[in-house]
Parts: sequence; structure tokens; C-alpha cells
Amino acid sequence: MRIAIQGEKGSFHEEAVKSFFIQGSYELVSCTSFDSTIDAIKQSRADMAVMAIENARSGSILYNYSLIRESGLKVHGEKDIRIRQNLMALPGQTIDNINEVWSHPVAISQCMNFLSAYPEIRLVEKDDTASSARIISNNEIAGVAAIGADIAAEIYKLNILASGIESYKMNYTRFLLVGVGMNNTYKANKASVCFSLGHKPGSLAKLLVILAAMNINLSKILSVPKINSDWEYLFYLDLEFNGDTEVEHMLKVIHNNTRELEVLGIYKI
Repeated sequence: MRIAIQGEKGSFHEEAVKSFFIQGSYELVSCTSFDSTIDAIKQSRADMAVMAIENARSGSILYNYSLIRESGLKVHGEKDIRIRQNLMALPGQTIDNINEVWSHPVAISQCMNFLSAYPEIRLVEKDDTASSARIISNNEIAGVAAIGADIAAEIYKLNILASGIESYKMNYTRFLLVGVGMNNTYKANKASVCFSLGHKPGSLAKLLVILAAMNINLSKILSVPKINSDWEYLFYLDLEFNGDTEVEHMLKVIHNNTRELEVLGIYKI
């Protein structure tokens, strides 16, 4: 199974891939952007993609919601991964030797409580956590450290100078597995949908009351402005249900109470 990720070997995206697939049963397809992961599937260079969609501290990645919807790909599963950030550098280095820290801007932002204790260290934003570690290792760059997963330190033979430096320890990121076609709804217990509503008072409230009466749990709701529309919004909903739920009936109810319904995925968590 060829799995496209934003980043490369040793990234948190690879950790997410490992949670979906048995180690060794997949081949990573490294991409420079989330758009590229979608292109990799469409160009048959990858079978599926694993994509970050939400972080417990920094919130939803709105761009990725739009990317999935516009691509026509479907969500096949999700995993919550604990993000533990580590400061790593060449063997023999100590934190007193470090003049710069490289990493993805999100990783840097997650570690600001730790980094603020070292105001003399310059923070440099890079495309990826793992590539920062790889470049430091391959080029034997002294005086520079990377922030990333412990697997990156292991792969690129760097020493961890400080572990668990993220500011908030309940630092989880949700990753989605996306691919072509819809999952079989058998044993599914979650659906991700997107729709718009007319400008009528109580339109959303009416739908939510109906879903609640069907014993369907709304685990997430997100609204974003529609492009080229006069302050109209798209609503993204995650719905959780039990094995007794008639999925087709649920979708029909949503369709009858919304406009432009798109089912982004029906899957098991």
C-alpha cells in the first residue's frame, strides 16, 4: 500500500501511518504539501493519503477540509496521535551549543514555553520536522537543533537534548486516511458530511434536533464561508452513531433538511 504524506520519513505523519497500517505493510510517498498528497493519488503514485485535520491546541486545518471536499476523495478512517515534541542535534552537542532551532512553524509554536527560556536561540521555520532533522544530520551541522518526533532522532542518528518540550501535554493531532471511493457502511460508526443551509431562522437547530432524536451524536461542527457567495456558509459535521443506525436513512434526513449535501466519508473509528 503506497501512502502519501506531507513530509517525509520520521515525521508525525509517518507515526499516523503506522497507526493505520502494520509497520512494513506500506510504502511512504513523501510530498512537499497537502495538495501534493492529493495529486499523488490522482496521478496513481499513491493509493491513499494520511492528512492532519485538527490539533487539540491550534484547532482545525480549514484548508485541508476544503482540499478533501474539492478533490472528491473520501475519508476512510481517523486516528488521534499524541504529539510529543523533542529537541535533537548532532551527537556531542548540548543545548548550550545551539544557536538555531529548525522545524515546521506549528511544531515551533507548540514549544514556545520551552523555547522562551532561550531567547538567544534563533527560531527558523522549515517545511517539515523530519526534513529539518535529516538536513542537520546529513550535513553534520553543528550549533543547530531540530524539533520533531523521537523517531526522527532515531532515523537520522541525532541525540535528544530535551524530550517532551511541547507546552501542553494533552497535545493530540487528528489524522484522516483518505482515498478513492466510499467505504462499505458495514460496521461504520462515523460519518463526515458537508452542506449549506438557506437563510431561514432555526434551519441548523431544526436539523440538530432531528439528529438528536435519532440518537446521533454531533462530535464536531465547523462553519466556513462559501467562496464567491454573499456571506453564505458551508457546515462540516462529524456524526457518530451506533450499529443500529440506518445510515442511508440518516443521510436522506440530512439531505431533506439541507442544500448541497456532500458525504465526505462513512467509516469506523
